Amino acid sequence: MKKHLIIITCLAVFAAFSGLCRAQSDAPYTEGSVWNVTMVKTKYGMGDDYLKGLAKTFKGTLDEAKKQNLIMDYKILIGDAANAQDYDILLLVESKNMAAFDNSREKFDPIARKVEGSPDQQRTTATKRMEIREILGSKLMREVTLK
Repeated sequence: MKKHLIIITCLAVFAAFSGLCRAQSDAPYTEGSVWNVTMVKTKYGMGDDYLKGLAKTFKGTLDEAKKQNLIMDYKILIGDAANAQDYDILLLVESKNMAAFDNSREKFDPIARKVEGSPDQQRTTATKRMEIREILGSKLMREVTLK
């Protein structure tokens, strides 16, 4: 009797695990790359000034990161704010997956030093930017392809 109970238990465990291994996701999509999305609100009349600054730092840093295969791509979208509390610029940076964010300081700090200068110079630039824009938020979003 004990032998049958052990055999039945083993078969049940095997069946459960084999079912898990063969099961596919029921999600209606396939996961793709990860986008870091930053929503920026520039002060009135300062959008072009902010973009000029990004042309040096943001673009320079991300072009180098792309060359080193640390990111896949980046984009900047501009548009009118829907209301006084809305953003007018979206900064998007595409990474292959969530693992791309592991040890990001070790990867990106040397690039920032090369493009933007010393940490003190970087802080000065960041402080000046605060005068012409406000970061309303930032989030990671996964790109999906519908099945």
